[in-house]
Amino acid sequence: MINNVVLVGRLTAAPDLRKTPSNVSALQGTLAVNRNFKNQNGEREADFINFQAWRGTADIIAEYCGKGSLIGLTGRIQVRSYEKDGQCRYVTEVVADSVTLLESRGSQQGQSNNTQNGSQGGNFYPGGSPQSEFAGGSSGGYNSPFGNSTSMDISDDDLPF
Repeated sequence: MINNVVLVGRLTAAPDLRKTPSNVSALQGTLAVNRNFKNQNGEREADFINFQAWRGTADIIAEYCGKGSLIGLTGRIQVRSYEKDGQCRYVTEVVADSVTLLESRGSQQGQSNNTQNGSQGGNFYPGGSPQSEFAGGSSGGYNSPFGNSTSMDISDDDLPF
């Protein structure tokens, strides 16, 4: 069985980090995700998707994100139920496994500062980054086979289209 979700959107409110009695970080929020098409009036609509994050993922969202922050979430859909006034109610939400910060903190505040080491965004995984396991545990040990090239010398005749 596969239950995998990838979302990119903006937080609708400032994150509210809470701790369980056993001191585990927990966060609930809502992500506004634009639809891929426009309505009859030519306006873009959005879906508001509830999510929850736990432990390290929750800590990262709480520390680096605010209302309107553009983030990417990967996780799974979860349906839970509860009883209220004698009726069973269902809640469908995304449980986030990892978060990607898609814009710098400075751009959210109208400044030119960037988050973490000058990067535009970053992937955060609760158990550590997969990149840290690459190249013998050193993220600085990887050299791109393409170097720092910014352009390619290809003529139009070489392109298949």
